[in-house]
Amino acid sequence: MDVVNWVRNQWDRVGAWVLVGIGGIALVLGWVGVTGTPYTFEQIPYVVSGGLGGLFLLGVGAMLWISADLRDEWRKLDRLLELHEEQAAVADHSPNGQTEEPPTTTRRRTPLRGHSG
Repeated sequence: MDVVNWVRNQWDRVGAWVLVGIGGIALVLGWVGVTGTPYTFEQIPYVVSGGLGGLFLLGVGAMLWISADLRDEWRKLDRLLELHEEQAAVADHSPNGQTEEPPTTTRRRTPLRGHSG
């Protein structure tokens, strides 16, 4: 049952691996078909179906994998933002329960020595 839940939660990674596998098989089958005949007009269907189709499936699989990684990074960033907001809310409360106003004064930034701009 854990495998089913993992597949449901990681559907994009599973899809990426499936598409990369099918794309690799299509490339190999296209290559086998092309090497089986010496005539160019007989090789073209293998190149189109095996070669281009395989490359397309590899590309879609890579896109799904990158999408899954980006989703994981956004989850981490959202969790960090939640933790930061919780800590900021705790830090803003004074001991008597009143919230403190942020300072309204602004500081002028001075450039680092040796750097222009």
